[in-house]
Amino acid sequence: MSLNIDQIRGLFPVLHQEVHGKPLIYFDNAATTQKPLAVIEALTKYYEFDNSNIHRGAHALADRATRYYEETREAVREFIHAKEAAEIIFTKGTTESINLVAKTFGSKFIGKGDEIIISTMEHHSNIVPWQMLCEEKGAILRVIPINEAGEILYEEFEKLLSPKTKLVSIVHASNALGTINPVKKVIDAAHSFGAKVLLDGAQSTSHLEINVQDLNCDFMAFSAHKLYGPTGLGVLYGKREVLESMPPFLGGGEMIKEVTFEKTTYNEIPFKFEAGTPNIADVIAFKAALDFIKDLTKPEIKAHEDSLLAYAKELTKDIKGFIPVGTAKEKVSVLSFNINGMHPFDVGQMLDAKGIAVRTGHHCTQPLMKRFGIEGTVRASFAVYNTKSEIEKLAEGVAQIARFKNK
Repeated sequence: MSLNIDQIRGLFPVLHQEVHGKPLIYFDNAATTQKPLAVIEALTKYYEFDNSNIHRGAHALADRATRYYEETREAVREFIHAKEAAEIIFTKGTTESINLVAKTFGSKFIGKGDEIIISTMEHHSNIVPWQMLCEEKGAILRVIPINEAGEILYEEFEKLLSPKTKLVSIVHASNALGTINPVKKVIDAAHSFGAKVLLDGAQSTSHLEINVQDLNCDFMAFSAHKLYGPTGLGVLYGKREVLESMPPFLGGGEMIKEVTFEKTTYNEIPFKFEAGTPNIADVIAFKAALDFIKDLTKPEIKAHEDSLLAYAKELTKDIKGFIPVGTAKEKVSVLSFNINGMHPFDVGQMLDAKGIAVRTGHHCTQPLMKRFGIEGTVRASFAVYNTKSEIEKLAEGVAQIARFKNK
């Protein structure tokens, strides 16, 4: 059964507008996906009918809000196939989820001379927290190199592993290149040395089937806004035994069992890591986004997005001056490229004039760009509501820009 893309597009109000007098073509999905009407309506409904704080109220609104909030937690558990809902922690986003692990697991279990391994293709949010931790603790940061296609050199990763390795934190699918990393192999190898593994799932969760129990990762971090959900909301998955061993991240309400001036006892997971009033409305609305994905099914979504990427590669491969960046065999639907002799920002502006929204720059992966000897790229990233006719418009626009520069 193939997806009805016209019907799907009808669920997204933002897509039906003009930009600079041209129909909007939205190819910036790796930065954030657009929101279906069901998500927007769920946000409105909460504020219209159910607005209340959760977990502590004794009245009807608090009861409803709490129930809806915890239903989303269960939906997330199902979405990533976690063992139990208590292993799902709500945060502000992938960045906060990674920082939570650095500040809690890192502060307790990583010390002087210990080693943390990341890869060359990491987003800054999976580099900087570990650098800060290493500076604080006297630990050492090791980096997995990559080849010209943008794939990790797995044999080099194996050489980095040692009894000193306490954590491997690696992106599941690269935001800048689209590369899908062999994370199951990475996890198994890291575990053989007793190290824990965190997966940055910001990109992979919207494209790939995720089963954290099968992967056997210790942590996974991802964001709602890249999954057709609201902004300002993220998830940290962690194995129960690991989360229970970690100290709290923030102190305040909800994360406690009992407070006296002499001593505080902490709440059970996940509440130990959810201090204060959470982002209730967006958590509740996130369930509508997960339901949207569930109804379409991940395999159908991936098949459509893979076909778009293949079509884009085919239509652009013979354009004079077109330089693809990131040609891994296994990729999510990201086409990163440059045009010979042009700055990515200029290309992005010229495409924007045609109504085509792409991302330009270093994509918060400056070390990766340095590895390729470039300032940045133009990134077109595709989602379930994109069409082959839109890909054709992109290819036409790129070809016109390349001819202008390389004639």
